[in-house]
Amino acid sequence: MTQRRTRRAFCADLLRTTKRTGLLVASSAVGLGAALAPRSASAAVFDISDSEWEGLSEFYQIAKTELGPDRVKPVATLDWSELRPEDGIVFIHPTEPIDSTEASEFMKQGGRLAVVDDFGRGDELLKRFRIERIRMPGRPVTALRQDPELPIAEPWLEISRGQIGAPHPVVSSVKRLVLNHPMALVHPDLSPVLKVRLAKSEGDAIVAVAGQVEKGRLFAMSDPSALINSMLRYPGNRAFAVGLVKYLANDADRQNGRLYIVTNAYKQEGSVGGDRTMLQEVEGALRSLGDSLADVRKTGFPSWLLAILAAGGIALLAVWVGRTSGRPYRSPLPRYARSTPLVARGGVAGRFAMLAAPSSPKGLVLLELKSALFDAMSERFGLEPNPSSDAVVKAVRRSGLVDDSLQSHLARVMQKMQTVESALTSGSGARVPRAVVEDAHHVVRAVIAAVGALEPARAVGRSYGGGDVQPPSEREPKGPADGTPADGAGAP
Repeated sequence: MTQRRTRRAFCADLLRTTKRTGLLVASSAVGLGAALAPRSASAAVFDISDSEWEGLSEFYQIAKTELGPDRVKPVATLDWSELRPEDGIVFIHPTEPIDSTEASEFMKQGGRLAVVDDFGRGDELLKRFRIERIRMPGRPVTALRQDPELPIAEPWLEISRGQIGAPHPVVSSVKRLVLNHPMALVHPDLSPVLKVRLAKSEGDAIVAVAGQVEKGRLFAMSDPSALINSMLRYPGNRAFAVGLVKYLANDADRQNGRLYIVTNAYKQEGSVGGDRTMLQEVEGALRSLGDSLADVRKTGFPSWLLAILAAGGIALLAVWVGRTSGRPYRSPLPRYARSTPLVARGGVAGRFAMLAAPSSPKGLVLLELKSALFDAMSERFGLEPNPSSDAVVKAVRRSGLVDDSLQSHLARVMQKMQTVESALTSGSGARVPRAVVEDAHHVVRAVIAAVGALEPARAVGRSYGGGDVQPPSEREPKGPADGTPADGAGAP
């Protein structure tokens, strides 16, 4: 009964622990999901669908009023192949670089292009036409509510020979244009369109320029905020928006032109005049790769990619923890119960294992052959233990059992053995090819077989130029010629 109660209490504790762990994991997952989930989508700044103060819905409505709804094309993907010479494009704060090759070709065929940008990627196209974007160089003379960050721009009027010229068509109906933290533009040749008068005789800051690109036109303005909803309540800003729309797509010779509106992030495809060449495709791919790397350096990886990487890391960690915690481990075998490796054993088996190991140098095998040769010759010819090389060579030569060719091979092999032994003794090591070891093996085996060192053991005396001297056990006992015992003892 006591064991049953104990088991029941243990199961209850385990169930409560499991529930708490499950709740903790679930709450962690919910918290992680909430942290990684994107915030609710909202219209971005300069979005034509945004009717708030920083959107462009009013500008979009002005364009539809002036051109008609069918001629206004707000796009998220700009297809250059769909553009006609009578069309116009306005880039408002682009966060992607404009394809300068396609833009130039579009204007060369008669198209009109406007870049209204301060801190976006429009400057990359402007640099192609030597237009530099800089900060406002001084304090404006006139500003809204005396705020220098809200300067008031005026149309640029060219004065020649005492005559005041007409303003640019975009600002023909503009008297004063309110800006919002604008940049300034610098260009040596293009015609100024809008200026901000600066105090203390600092001259004028140009905020809009225009110029001709073969048959087409390029218009650049350094403050997209002048077109947002809250700024279009000023008459000058609204007149500027109307003038820009008419200039791009509703001029006298552009009655059927369409206006493409591109804002913020967008994509590009196609080529002006038809399909893109292979060179253009390669240039586009390289440009896209460079833009992607630049974006990563500037803003880091996108949030969705970070969320995927985080989820993947958590999944891998969970798999690793599960496999590690659930893996059955084999009980280690005590050292005293393990078998001794051949290399660690003594005797013939251990020595053979050591010599046959892949990590053992071949020079050890060569020295083993030398040891076997010298031991065999010492035993065969009764030489002293550990004889010298000269003693072995002389003994083999005096035996007359080895021909001259084999003797010369033996001398060469013994010289190689001596060189390797000296190198190993000094610690410098020696590289011995397998072919050298095999050649030494054949020579040593042939010499041992030739002198009969592999024959059954027999007592052999030292050689003194004649035949072998018999050992004392085989000699005739000394004594008188009559056969009496050697010790002189007679018969009883």
